[in-house]
Amino acid sequence: MKLTIHRFLPLTTVEGPGKRACLWVQGCSIRCKGCAVPWTWDKNKGEEKTVQELFIEIEKSKRENGIEGVTFLGGEPFDQALPLAKLASMVKEIGLTVMTFTGYLYEDIVSSNNKEQIELLKVTDLLIDGPFVKEKIDLSRPWIGSSNQRYHFLTSRYEHLRDQLSTIPNRIEVRLSPDGSISVNGMAMLDSLGEIFFDEEYEIKGKK
Repeated sequence: MKLTIHRFLPLTTVEGPGKRACLWVQGCSIRCKGCAVPWTWDKNKGEEKTVQELFIEIEKSKRENGIEGVTFLGGEPFDQALPLAKLASMVKEIGLTVMTFTGYLYEDIVSSNNKEQIELLKVTDLLIDGPFVKEKIDLSRPWIGSSNQRYHFLTSRYEHLRDQLSTIPNRIEVRLSPDGSISVNGMAMLDSLGEIFFDEEYEIKGKK
């Protein structure tokens, strides 16, 4: 069983509770206006990986980095629900948690009776649902971008966070590769990123 992915990050601390591995899938049928990652929309791009290959990488990160869970982002995870549900079941067997993002609404997934999507719901501990709405940008809560998006505590694993969300800040991680390329993940406003990477004339810092 295979997944089409955009990126796999074995360790992050900004894409959910604690230390996590993070998997961005490639392909999105929702395509929210103002999406921060439109390059993840095209399902014909990305890289194919088997569920087993990804599980091996996650298991390695658990062993070497002490991760507590895995986060599924997109793209749209529920467009590849069946292989993600299989991967989620495997990582839960080794004691990890699963956090899943979706642009769909929880109620719509449940009422659709889509068996593959229901299977992914069943193995998700923390679900964040709802499309990103550009006119409702709100970064006051962790990990999400607009005020309409919601947390669903589908198991008791992260129930303790329900009343602590206002105390958890949004953060970003910046990585510089040997080839000089920069990658950023996490949640931040574009003007904040500008302050990090550019001066007031929008020239890259250190590159005038």
